[in-house]
Amino acid sequence: MGSQWKDSLTDQLCRALLCLENEEEVYRFLEDVATISEIRSLAQRLEVARRLMEGETYPSISKETGASTATISRVKKCVDYGSDGYKLVLERLKG
Repeated sequence: MGSQWKDSLTDQLCRALLCLENEEEVYRFLEDVATISEIRSLAQRLEVARRLMEGETYPSISKETGASTATISRVKKCVDYGSDGYKLVLERLKG
């Protein structure tokens, strides 16, 4: 895990996410803690990761999601060399 950003505040954020019990509670928390733009950006990145893992091309992903090639490239780097967070979440969403 990225130890350079892990601290007591991010620990608290992780615990906060874990204590939410359903989708509605997550929506309520996200609405309070982040801007709509930030939430949409996170959602877009997750969709980009899903499409990358399914083998879609950058132009196709950009056209369908509106993500820039820079965003797609950053997500690709995380999918390929990151902590497998995208893979973990997407696998669980499938099942």
